[in-house]
Amino acid sequence: MLLLGIDLGTSSVKVSVVDAQTQAILASAQYPETEAEIIALQPGWAEQSPDQWWEMVKQAVLKCHAAGDYDSHDIRAIGIAYQMHGLVLADREQHVLRNSIIWCDSRAVETGNRAFEEIGEEQCLNHLLNSPGNFTAAKLAWVKHEEPALYARARHAMLPGDFIAMKLTGQLTTTVSALSEGIFWDFRQQELSQDILAYFGFNPELFPPLSPVFSVHGTVSDKVAQRLSLRQGIPVTYKAGDQPNNALALNVFEPGEVAATAGTSGVIYGISEKLHADPLSRINSFAHVNHTDIHTRIGILLCINGTGIFNRWIRDRMGAHYSYAGLNEAAAAVAPGAEGLIALPFGNGAERMLGNRIIGAHFHNLDFNIHGTGHLVRAVQEGIAFAMRYGLDIMRENGMNPSVIRAGRANMFLSEVFTQTFANTSNVSIEFYDGDGSYGAAIGAGIGAGVYTVADAFRNRQPLAVTEPRYSDRWQDLYNQWKAQLELHLQAVNHEGTLVDQHF
Repeated sequence: MLLLGIDLGTSSVKVSVVDAQTQAILASAQYPETEAEIIALQPGWAEQSPDQWWEMVKQAVLKCHAAGDYDSHDIRAIGIAYQMHGLVLADREQHVLRNSIIWCDSRAVETGNRAFEEIGEEQCLNHLLNSPGNFTAAKLAWVKHEEPALYARARHAMLPGDFIAMKLTGQLTTTVSALSEGIFWDFRQQELSQDILAYFGFNPELFPPLSPVFSVHGTVSDKVAQRLSLRQGIPVTYKAGDQPNNALALNVFEPGEVAATAGTSGVIYGISEKLHADPLSRINSFAHVNHTDIHTRIGILLCINGTGIFNRWIRDRMGAHYSYAGLNEAAAAVAPGAEGLIALPFGNGAERMLGNRIIGAHFHNLDFNIHGTGHLVRAVQEGIAFAMRYGLDIMRENGMNPSVIRAGRANMFLSEVFTQTFANTSNVSIEFYDGDGSYGAAIGAGIGAGVYTVADAFRNRQPLAVTEPRYSDRWQDLYNQWKAQLELHLQAVNHEGTLVDQHF
C-alpha cells in the first residue's frame, strides 16, 4: 500500500509517495522548479491563483509518477498540507471567483484590528484564542466590503487545502483546525464563531461541512483519477495547514514539544494542553491536528514572514550564478557579526509578532570599503536567526520553554551560519529529522486511513543530527545590537503612526 502526500507551498508544490509499511519515501517531485509568483497588485498585497495551484499539483503528481519507482495504482490514500490563512472563494459550480488572498497579504490588518476592538479583546482572546488580525476572516470581510458583487456570487469560502481536496474529489469539507486558523472557530462553544459571523455578516452556509482532520474528505473523482493515473475512488484522508503538518512530520503532538521551519516564512510551533492566547496577539493559537473537544491540543505558532524570502532576495541581487549552497559558503567565510553589518528581515508584509506593523527590511552600518558579498549574506542569515530568537522569547513569555526544537534539514536549516546562530543565541538544541511537508502529508494520510495511530506513526523515528548551542556573551552582545536596531524602527513606527495601508 502506498500513500501520496501533497504539500501546497507558497513557492511550489511538492509531492511524495511513501510505502505505508516501511514509511520509506519511494519518490518525490516538485513543481515548478523555479519559485511560483506572488502577485502584488498594491503594496502590502499578496495573491496567488488557486487554479494555478491545481495545475501545479497535477504536474507535480505526474512528474513523481514519471520517475517509474512505483505503480501509481498502488496508491490508496492521499494527504494534503497547505499554506495557511489563505482565502479561496468559489461559486455554486465550484469555479474560483478571484485570486486567493494569501497568508502574507496585509490589506485586512485594520479590518481585523477593528473587529478585535468592537467584538471585545477579552471576548476574542477567550473564545477565538486570537485577534482576528490579518487572518482569513478579515480577508473575507475585505472582499465583502470592497468587492460586493463578487462576494454575492460566492457560495464556498475555503482554506487552500479545502480547495485542493475539492478539486481532487468534487466534495467540500473543512476541519476545526482549518476554521481555527482562519479565526472562524469558537473554542469555548465548539462551533463556528457567532461573534465573527454576526460582526462581519457572514452566512454560515459559506463554510464547508466539518470533518475530523484524520477522516475521509471525499474520494478522487473518475475524471481526476484518469488524468493523474490513479485508482478511482482513492480517499483523501488528511488535510492540515503546513505548520501543524510540519509538526506532525517531526512527531510533535504532545504538550511541550516544539517544531521549527524556516522556508519562505519562519515558524516556531509548540504544543499546549491549554486554551491559551497571547494578550498582545503576537503569537497565535490554533487547533493542532490531534485536537478534539475532549483532548485539548493547541498549536502555539510564531510566524515571521521575512525569512527564506530574504535569503532568496539577497541571492537574486548577488546574481544568478549564486546557488543557495554558494550563499551559505560565502556567509561561513565571514566572522560572526559580519563586521558590524546588521540586517532586519521584515520586508514581507505586516509582522504579527511586531503587532501587525510593517517596518520593512533594513541594512545598518553598511560600509562600502569593508563589506562584500559574504558580509551581506551573513548579515541576512544572522538577522533571520535573531528574529527567530526574538520570537522565541515571546513564546517563553507565554510559557513555552523548549530546550530542544525539532526541524527538518531543509531551507534555511541547510545553512550552518543560520542554524548555529539560532542555536547559540536561543540556547536551544536543534534536532534534525528526515522528511518534509509532503512526507508528513503522506503519513497523515496513513493515520487517516487507519494504517497507523497517532501514537504509533513515528514510534521508531530517531534524529539524523543535533546542533548543540554554543552560548556565550559574544553571541548575546550581537543579538542585543540587532535588537536595539529593531526597537528603533518600532519606535519610529509608533511615533509616526501605523505604516500599514488601510483599504477597508
